[in-house]
Amino acid sequence: MLHLIKLCVGVDSLQQLADWQKKRLKEKRAKGQKPELIHVTRQTPKRADELLDGGSLYWVIKGQIMARQTLLELRAMKKNGVPHCGLVYDKKLVPVRPRPRRAFQGWRYFEANDAPPDIAEIKGAKGLPEALKRELAVLGLL
Repeated sequence: MLHLIKLCVGVDSLQQLADWQKKRLKEKRAKGQKPELIHVTRQTPKRADELLDGGSLYWVIKGQIMARQTLLELRAMKKNGVPHCGLVYDKKLVPVRPRPRRAFQGWRYFEANDAPPDIAEIKGAKGLPEALKRELAVLGLL
């Protein structure tokens, strides 16, 4: 299994990302479009089979890996006549143990053994505010 990791530019918190995605889905429903989440990227991942075998799109927010969403499809698209790839991902936003990550361009492959565990799998973390989870992770306590 293989994942992708991407910076979530313009978003300050996991809650802001969740709110933006809900708004986007609502807008699509209102326009009669299929309510799905798609991130359009110029480059098409070459390792599609590995990504679609349970892989996720991990989001980096404010220098921390904060969440993931399961990849559902890599869809060939055109934008202004130029080939692009639509990363179609699940609506369920899964918080993960925050981990620092430096800025980078575009997306990167993210090996499964490097991926942080889901918060739900961490004993005692459920229900904690996002800022506290981030601070505890930085201190190595979460």
